[in-house]
Amino acid sequence: MKKYEKFKIKYSEEYDRLSKHYNLIGSLRLFIVIALLFLIYQSFTTNQTIYILLSILMFVAFLILMKIHEKISWNRKIKKQLIAINTDEISYLKREAIPFEDGSSYMDLKHFYSFDLDFFGANSLFQNLNRTATYIGSKKLAELLLKLLNNNEIQSNQNAISELSKKIEWRQNLLALALITKDNKENFEKLIEWTELQPQKISKSLNLVFYTTPILFIAAAVTYIFTNVPLWLYIAVAFFLVNLFLLVTQLKKIKKEVIDADKIASIIKQYGLIIEQIENEKFDSAKLNLLKEKLLNKSYTASKEIKSLSSLFSNIDTIQNGVAAILFNGAFLYHIHTLNTLIKWKKEYSKELVDWLEIIGDFEALNSLANFYCNNPSFVFPSLNSTYEIALKDLGHPLITEEKRICNDVIFKENNFIILTGSNMSGKSTFLRTLGINMVLAGIGAPICASEANIHPLNVIVFMRQTDSLTDSESYFFAEIKRLKQIIDKLKSEKCFVLLDEILKGTNSDDKQTGTIEVIKKLISKNAIGAIATHDLKVCDTTNDYPTKLINKCFEVEIIANDLAFDYKLRDGVCKNKSATFLMKKMEII
Repeated sequence: MKKYEKFKIKYSEEYDRLSKHYNLIGSLRLFIVIALLFLIYQSFTTNQTIYILLSILMFVAFLILMKIHEKISWNRKIKKQLIAINTDEISYLKREAIPFEDGSSYMDLKHFYSFDLDFFGANSLFQNLNRTATYIGSKKLAELLLKLLNNNEIQSNQNAISELSKKIEWRQNLLALALITKDNKENFEKLIEWTELQPQKISKSLNLVFYTTPILFIAAAVTYIFTNVPLWLYIAVAFFLVNLFLLVTQLKKIKKEVIDADKIASIIKQYGLIIEQIENEKFDSAKLNLLKEKLLNKSYTASKEIKSLSSLFSNIDTIQNGVAAILFNGAFLYHIHTLNTLIKWKKEYSKELVDWLEIIGDFEALNSLANFYCNNPSFVFPSLNSTYEIALKDLGHPLITEEKRICNDVIFKENNFIILTGSNMSGKSTFLRTLGINMVLAGIGAPICASEANIHPLNVIVFMRQTDSLTDSESYFFAEIKRLKQIIDKLKSEKCFVLLDEILKGTNSDDKQTGTIEVIKKLISKNAIGAIATHDLKVCDTTNDYPTKLINKCFEVEIIANDLAFDYKLRDGVCKNKSATFLMKKMEII
């Protein structure tokens, strides 16, 4: 937290200094405008050359100050965002708020683990990890959390995340640029739609006309200026009108290419600045350098071409200004030539543009995980094996604060399945979630909440909650059965890490007991690895029939000073103590 507080102080001081410069330059600009008006007035009334020269100097000074003002204004925006970024991190680490998008739009009730483990929505894993500000960044992070990478990809991500975690200021600058972009799904999809829209070709003969008529207009206008012969004026006006007619014939094509150019142009410009920051940074890890290389080419750099596209959209959008459109197109067919340049750009780079934006998303997703590691330096990157062994030391839930977090050691061998027992509130469900979240994080190359870890990455399947499917006219029990069928079918094609919590709650106790035992037998016959939590102690007897595949583990509760005491420590064996009756008596229910 201290590092963020230092950054906040640093950027606040820089913002205040820039604000003073901004106000000073603003005052100077006002003074120069007043002086310029005075000098112009004097040059007209006195007709003295000195006033004309001073007027020109003042005008040049005004333009220079305007550029300086714009640069200071931009830097102030960046510093303001950096202050906000560090304020948010401080607030987050103090547990005052989670001021980040929660990814609710990515929620999928049918996914094998994201809904059960609360990956999306308020207080979710996504919201805790998310440090993205573009739509593609958010999408990339969500997609990453829903997949299992191969071992090489996992190791590449581990190296990239480890490197980025140390580049705090660089990451925050990238995020500041992305925040200023004010990107959203609608604008992103409009841009992608534009890249996929095939441009209408303009014939070579028509293009020749578009170059010829402006030249003839200029020639006629210049000739009239030097000769003062009215005929040349009439010819110039005729070509001016011809040019406007030619513009009208191309308006449909121009409008087709514009796609809300005023909004898109500024966002594309910001994309270019984000990419430029990636291009200019030096990386050591192979993954980051591979992403960077995709932005660089012998003949171009992605940032430069994106800035060119932004300028083209800005230029073509000036057609909305009626007076300027008439003057510039009547004289030069300005918007037709801009359209031609835009179509040429589209032919050359539209496919690459999609790839460039994907790279922005990749960096934002990796930056989010790097920030997670930076905030949790005690977490570790697991070593990987291919023997289906999962050994986790001091495993804890990554979203529980260090002061409250209880850690446990757990080992899974090949075809090893845990039957987990314990009273209500003893920590069974939290432990299952801890296993699930850390296995998913390990499978994407992120650090996990443990002091040591050696894993065989596996697809995670979780069944912890189920709802009635009212729209499909399904009962709770039938929804459970369907879910279990999906799990068994998945296990037919691959070995998975399975976590189940109190299955078959929608039936009677005898049926539930028998069904649970049979499900466990089916899971181990499919070589599943994982754990199942149950309140039914009779289920634990199944370990007697499968001593090499099943193991009993438990969480115990103690009654100390007439109150329940939970230590949340994982133990061998079956739980012995009960809490439900004690609680009901204490609360005078029974």
